[in-house]
Amino acid sequence: MLKQITIVSDRRNWINDHIPTWMPTLKSFAQEIIWTHEVSEITAGDIAFYLGCEQIVPPALLALNRHNLVVHASDLPKGKGWSPLTWRILDGDNEIPVVLFEAAEKVDDGPIYLREKIVFQGTELIDEMRSELGRTTIALCNRFLMQYPAVVAHAEVQQGESTYYPRRTPEDSRLNPDLTIREQFRLMRVADNERYPCYFELGGSTFEVKVERRR
Repeated sequence: MLKQITIVSDRRNWINDHIPTWMPTLKSFAQEIIWTHEVSEITAGDIAFYLGCEQIVPPALLALNRHNLVVHASDLPKGKGWSPLTWRILDGDNEIPVVLFEAAEKVDDGPIYLREKIVFQGTELIDEMRSELGRTTIALCNRFLMQYPAVVAHAEVQQGESTYYPRRTPEDSRLNPDLTIREQFRLMRVADNERYPCYFELGGSTFEVKVERRR
């Protein structure tokens, strides 16, 4: 049994909804489970999972754990960077690759241990997509723990040309009032109604558009 597993997530990240129910199950893998929102609070242990963590982790902190693991929703080395799920949906993709890989000093550049794929129908909204990605994220972390340490020997070095997604801003949620809903539905699917809702400008005023599935 491992001595310590650490989970690091940003304080306001949506993945936090999945962690409280996951943590008790980790007791079968390690004696101590730590969850923190600050990389500065990382302590020495065996495995650290960085989930929904956009903070830069310096080499000195990475060295505190034997393995530092990240889950990313793209086919690395393609799609490094920010909000890969959102960008792939905007590109028209409904089959989303998800990988679990070793964190390295260079962002999103470490060897890949496990792969999975999520298939959407094309009408799911962001909360529904995040829910599925959250379940897949936890499943990949559990698979690594169940297969550890043998899984490490199957690591794949990333190969091919790297591409990068930029950080999204509120401006990326702007709708064009002269286009149809169908033409802009991808953008409406990925908009966060609370943090960055869709909006459009008309007649000198700005209007917000929030889309929810009718129950």
